[in-house]
Amino acid sequence: MQTQTIFKRIAQGFILVSALALLSVSLMAFSNPQSVMSLVQVKLTNTDAFSSIRGVYGGVGLTLFISLLYLMVQDVQKGLLFLSLLWGFYALSRVITLFVEGPLGAFGRQWLIMESLFFIIALTLSWVTRKARPFPISYYHEVHP
Repeated sequence: MQTQTIFKRIAQGFILVSALALLSVSLMAFSNPQSVMSLVQVKLTNTDAFSSIRGVYGGVGLTLFISLLYLMVQDVQKGLLFLSLLWGFYALSRVITLFVEGPLGAFGRQWLIMESLFFIIALTLSWVTRKARPFPISYYHEVHP
């Protein structure tokens, strides 16, 4: 039981680190959308571009942050599964880019490694912290009349 508690705390820490990473980009996007796009050497040239980056990276990022905090407290398992989807699809999008548009730059390669690692961590923690599912009551009645 003690080991399960330790792994749950590690899982909650991982969810928190992921949430804070998303929050940092979100706050950057709200305050200065160009700073987010400068990471990938893209120049925003009109107000619609600024508003889109604020919405996607700022608004969606803040929504993800709040959702992850809720899951960290209420349902760690769902939080880990959610993060495995999030980090996994981030990594998949970079792999698709690699095959469709060509080799990634230094930024893309670094984040492909990070997102893949986070995906593996989320899946591993989900597997380690899963609760043993008891058999349905009907099973007990069939086996133990």
